[in-house]
Amino acid sequence: MRILVIEDNRDILANILDYLQLKGYITDCAEDGLSGLHLAATRNYDLIVLDITLPAIDGHQICKRLREDARFDTPVIMLTARDTLNDRLEGFISGADDYLVKPFALSELAARIEAVLRRVHRGNKRCLKVGDLCYDTDTLQVSRAGKSLKLSPLCLKLLEILMCKSPAVVRKETLEEALWGEDIPDNDTLRSHIYQLRQAIDKPFATPLLHTVHGIGFRLALEEK
Repeated sequence: MRILVIEDNRDILANILDYLQLKGYITDCAEDGLSGLHLAATRNYDLIVLDITLPAIDGHQICKRLREDARFDTPVIMLTARDTLNDRLEGFISGADDYLVKPFALSELAARIEAVLRRVHRGNKRCLKVGDLCYDTDTLQVSRAGKSLKLSPLCLKLLEILMCKSPAVVRKETLEEALWGEDIPDNDTLRSHIYQLRQAIDKPFATPLLHTVHGIGFRLALEEK
């Protein structure tokens, strides 16, 4: 799961990032409204933690602009020191999914993140996205740049693991255990499935997504130039 944290207080930001990374989340961050808006609009996140009081453009404006795009359905948790009913209502009206008042315990933030993600996944079809690659885990349909792709059941499982962990590196041993449990075949078997997956999702396209990290494992990510 990848989370964007937009917060201008560096101490609070550092504490949130450290805690979420310990919980296993992949995190990006921004310290002002314009940078945060750019990241939120151009990259794929599972959730955004958004402070209201920010330089350049505040959290309410960021949320409103993002919600103006009908395709933007990423859940947003707002952080603020304002605790009146009108303040909370303004946050929800601008498009927030939850609202957390400062000061707060990091454990409560993590619990709210997990609760919001559970609600979102129950209410929507689960579609994983990396760049222009999409995998609907409900229908098992995979597409890239709008083109439908056919994958074997093992390649589908391999793809789901890599997409869920994206852009992190997934160790070879982790993939083998997830695919075969304790009955792990020889090394050539995983290599063969990686080759098949790469042929399906990368070969017909100009930009590769599946990358080998030699001696460690594999990662699925859109490499930034």
